[in-house]
Amino acid sequence: MRQIHSSAWVLVLVSAILQVLIFPLPGLYVLSWIALAPLILALLRTRSVSQLEISGLVRLQPATPWQGFILGYVCGILWYAGTCYWIFDTMRQYGGLSTPMAVLVLFLFCCYLGLYHGAFGLLIALLATQRNLRRALVAAPFLWVAVELARTRVTGFPWNLLGTAQVDNVALCRIASATGVYGLSFEIVLVNVAVAAAFLVPRQKRGALLVAALAAAAVLQAGRLVDAPPVTTDRAALLVQQNIPVSADWTPLYYQMTISRLADLTIHAVNRAGSQVELVVWPESPAPFFSNDPRFRDQVSNIARATKLWIVTGSVGSDAPNPNAAGPVYNSAALVSPSGDWVARYDKVHLVPFGEYLPFPSLFSFAGGLTQEVGQFGYGPSRRPLDTGGEKLGVFICYESVFPDEVRQFANEGAQVLVNISNDGWYGDSGAWAQHLNQTRMRAIENERWLLSTADTGVTASIDPFGKIAARVPRKEMTTLVAPYALTSVTTFYTRHGDWFAYACAIISLVVLVERFIPRRRQKAETLA
Repeated sequence: MRQIHSSAWVLVLVSAILQVLIFPLPGLYVLSWIALAPLILALLRTRSVSQLEISGLVRLQPATPWQGFILGYVCGILWYAGTCYWIFDTMRQYGGLSTPMAVLVLFLFCCYLGLYHGAFGLLIALLATQRNLRRALVAAPFLWVAVELARTRVTGFPWNLLGTAQVDNVALCRIASATGVYGLSFEIVLVNVAVAAAFLVPRQKRGALLVAALAAAAVLQAGRLVDAPPVTTDRAALLVQQNIPVSADWTPLYYQMTISRLADLTIHAVNRAGSQVELVVWPESPAPFFSNDPRFRDQVSNIARATKLWIVTGSVGSDAPNPNAAGPVYNSAALVSPSGDWVARYDKVHLVPFGEYLPFPSLFSFAGGLTQEVGQFGYGPSRRPLDTGGEKLGVFICYESVFPDEVRQFANEGAQVLVNISNDGWYGDSGAWAQHLNQTRMRAIENERWLLSTADTGVTASIDPFGKIAARVPRKEMTTLVAPYALTSVTTFYTRHGDWFAYACAIISLVVLVERFIPRRRQKAETLA
């Protein structure tokens, strides 16, 4: 620790700040092309040398593996604290935790997920030597994608993958239909590596390389100026934004008033829209809408019969005969036919830790308040689309939208349009709702599908296959949106093959790491011979 030069700590801090700024709410996406460069520089210029260097060359040595881990780890902790700060307020307001305990939960969360930045730093340090920085620089994009894959598959929290920062870059995002969001992450890190390399070469070469790196960034960022081609639509859905408070006193009277108001809102909106609406979608909501509650079932069935439309509605799914009966419950989306029959149900597969279930209850019992607030849900069995007879709906719930490979399974199973129902009311006015929206938009791009996003407090929107928002309504209003969309059965390369690119990067990273140590052993063997 003492051997780490002060400039390395400054670079780590700068990198963490830049990484925070590229995601909503600041949303300074253009900074993504330089956000990682300071961290890479810090890892490759860490320790002071004990002897003089040749004039014009780097005067600091690369980090040791332990130093690389520490530098990356600190950067990761700061980045998560800056982008996922909303966890504190969620745990304090809705988890029943005191302020100090909510701070502790946020800190532990950042320390846990910061390990992935730490792993990146450690791997870069393993590959770098004073005489050969090139190996580490070339490998950096592959290592970053491999670490993002691990964050998705191992931890199950791929929130704000780096490539998501360029979701508004229509031209650049076309590669996501082949590689997923990981291809965008790779490109961003590649440019960051070029920027970092400009500060590692002799001074006489620095200007030319830096200009070339920034020119590449400018060309890639120019895709933001390209408008998506027009996309035709031939149908519309009525998306209902309920705006139900997360914390409410659900007395029988309040329950009846709420469900009646939503029913009137839906029926009147359908009547105003006319024949263009073919589907109604209600969001995931904090209301105790149980699928086996006759009051809820009858009301939704009446709406379906009155409008003669298919309805998808968020609910607490249960196979028990009534809400008071024992049995597992699920975070569900139910499909109701125009005749009022409850014909199918999707039960959420990927649950939110500390929100929908409590991992390691004996270890994290202090965080049980949030679980008690939301419920202890069971895991759904499959990701099959809901079939209305005329179209197949890939319905996924809230947090599931941040998992690229999981969402693409709906399209691969035949879903012709994607539907995300969510409740972002837990996050208030923090940046979480905007971060969530951008990640949802990336799923539309990867699968080239229209995506209908219905959220309790917003954003409720129709998203086209280029990730552009075709229509939306303001947040925090009880309202409806006539959302245009179209069906498609064409599958992208990513839809068919999933995270192949990320796995390829992981394999290449492993090969490079193994190769790093083979010459050393071979040289020792030759010396002994």
